[in-house]
Amino acid sequence: MATDEPTSHPLRPRDGRGRITTADHVDTARVEIAQEKAAVLREALPWITRFHGQTVVIKYGGNAMVDEELKRSFAADVALLHFVGLRPVIVHGGGPQIGEVAAALGVESRFVGGLRVTDEAMMDAVRMALLGRVNPEVVRMVQDAGAPGVGVAGTDAGLIRVRPATGPNGEDLGLVGEIDHINTTYLRELLDDGFLPIVATMGKGPDGEDRNVNADTSAGAVAAALGASKLVYLTDVPGLYADFGDAEKQALISEIGVDRLEQMIDDDELHEGMRPKVRSIIQAIRAGMPQAHILDGRVLHAILIEIFTDEGVGTMVTSSVDGRPGVRS
Repeated sequence: MATDEPTSHPLRPRDGRGRITTADHVDTARVEIAQEKAAVLREALPWITRFHGQTVVIKYGGNAMVDEELKRSFAADVALLHFVGLRPVIVHGGGPQIGEVAAALGVESRFVGGLRVTDEAMMDAVRMALLGRVNPEVVRMVQDAGAPGVGVAGTDAGLIRVRPATGPNGEDLGLVGEIDHINTTYLRELLDDGFLPIVATMGKGPDGEDRNVNADTSAGAVAAALGASKLVYLTDVPGLYADFGDAEKQALISEIGVDRLEQMIDDDELHEGMRPKVRSIIQAIRAGMPQAHILDGRVLHAILIEIFTDEGVGTMVTSSVDGRPGVRS
């Protein structure tokens, strides 16, 4: 009886190096698509390994918070971060939602230096919007994506402690808080127990009163206090621009050092809406956090692209790079 094995299986063609390519009964296009997906996973492996077990704080806001497709995509992406071994923490505000609730209650919205003036009636609107609407929705989306999301208010367990804040020229802002201290004990316990915290940005004042707190500032303070490896802001712009507002000269800054970023603040080179984010990034990096990212939340999977690929999107802020427009090295 012949015992020689055939050189190839009839349903498993091989290329010249003996590698199985596809089978006659399988659509080659389907196999190629599957191989491309596998290659993407393989590219992500070094980054997954690098950030496994590390904390990433994500400030959730902008269009990603109101567009239904972006909302579902965001929740699924953060769930993926959790399941591949990172420790994500979501920090959110809810400016548009607060405005809607305030209007429904007949409460006028006023702003000073980009901060919402908050009297007792507006504070009720803040509670209703953040704790009654936004936070439960984000928790539900993350849980629907399969991850163990848990809602946390900044007023829980003394998480965010604040002092009264004033406007840029000393204006009275009412029940607005400026962060004094982040008590991370509760967040660390949740992370260590395998949960994904979702933080609504309110804080406790010196007399135990609830105060409205800027979400950008809160995200930076939480990231610094937790010793996070990354701080990510989702916004409605591609990132930071050099010469912003000059149609002929403006260019996206792909990477910038904290010293140059601080200079841009001092020289009034930044749009007003970007300043709270930038100030919180500067404070977090000065406190020892290695990187922060400003990403366009309108781009599907922007977080995954930034963390798990070589490409990167938006603007990355580090402690050492001078920062000029161009492609990251």
